[in-house]
Amino acid sequence: MTGSLVAAQHAARMQKDQNGNGAGRGTAVITRTQTKTKRPSLYRVLILNDDYTPMEFVVHVLERFFQKDREAATRIMLHVHNHGVGECGVYTFEVAETKVSQVMDFARQNQHPLQCVMEKK
Repeated sequence: MTGSLVAAQHAARMQKDQNGNGAGRGTAVITRTQTKTKRPSLYRVLILNDDYTPMEFVVHVLERFFQKDREAATRIMLHVHNHGVGECGVYTFEVAETKVSQVMDFARQNQHPLQCVMEKK
């Protein structure tokens, strides 16, 4: 049934129900629900400093997995070196989780102890 047909039938039933004989006047309220989509939570992907991973490897990781240009990657790498942690990007949960996994796997394959984590923004 279409929405207007259902509303008309409902209004007719309301009229019958009020007087029992169908001659009364009834009112019907038609509500329309709207679904609101919620924005997904965002997560920061962070690289942690260590004393063993070469700076050039960190720059390479930032270029390869986070699509940073050489200048931005170098700036982030120096921030990690000087402050102990640096933000690589902000993503939805699934994307952030994938990037962390990719970086950790790549670091292990290249025998570096580089740590990459995610935290809710």
